[in-house]
Amino acid sequence: MSNAVPHDVSFNFVPRAYRPAKPRSFGVTEIRAPYYATFGTRHLEDVFEAAGQWVDGIKWAGGSFALMPTEVVRKFSEITHANDAYVSSGGWIETVLRYGDEAVDHYLQQAKEVGFDVIEISTGFIMLNTSGLQRLVEKVVKAGLKAKPELGLQIGSGGDSSEAELAAEAKKDIGDLVDRGKKALDAGASIIMIESEGITENVAEWDTGAAASIINGLGLENVMFEAADGPVFEWYVKNYGNEVNLFVDHSQVLQLEGLRQNIWGNKSTWGRVINPAP
Repeated sequence: MSNAVPHDVSFNFVPRAYRPAKPRSFGVTEIRAPYYATFGTRHLEDVFEAAGQWVDGIKWAGGSFALMPTEVVRKFSEITHANDAYVSSGGWIETVLRYGDEAVDHYLQQAKEVGFDVIEISTGFIMLNTSGLQRLVEKVVKAGLKAKPELGLQIGSGGDSSEAELAAEAKKDIGDLVDRGKKALDAGASIIMIESEGITENVAEWDTGAAASIINGLGLENVMFEAADGPVFEWYVKNYGNEVNLFVDHSQVLQLEGLRQNIWGNKSTWGRVINPAP
């Protein structure tokens, strides 16, 4: 009996579904940095000590780094890089864009200085046309950073809006999302983040057809889904296997990885996640 996980894990006589070592290009798990839960560098070190093998990157949310001392933000990056993971800015560029090109250039410069690797380009609140998105992707790449556009179906997504508030806004067209995603990838984007609101969050019924259209249109390897809710990330793993790229809360790493490796689950996933080693 052999273990298909090339990692240091206890009880490794029990076989698991295959998971490649980092750096991974599929089955990526990105976790949320401080935002809804406030924590510091010691807590981050604890997360990496316990579950660093399964963390591919961290994502700042809501511009929370702009409320912290610069040296603390830089220390977050140092800890993350020491554990072979990347640092993503989250979608705060939506705020910066309101102040013009000079502010964006300054933002990208400081992002590099504090150790960010990925700039997420969110468009949940702002009306950014496709050509503008492409130019922004190119600007990020030219600055020596990876570009990750965040696309979604729901206008007003990405904040703390209620379901009722979002329901009052129109939803975007799935075909347009796929087209924008393709053009962003052609412009040099590394991956496309898919906003959960309008698909699995703040909706009366999940739009699973939208998720399928996005995967079919852009390719599983080119998208990452927001899934910071247990039933949501379980649904993605159950329907698309353990190679789906997911963003979850930092508290959910082991729960998600247990599903990916097929060592635990509930009635609908128990023993069903299979991925043979190459």
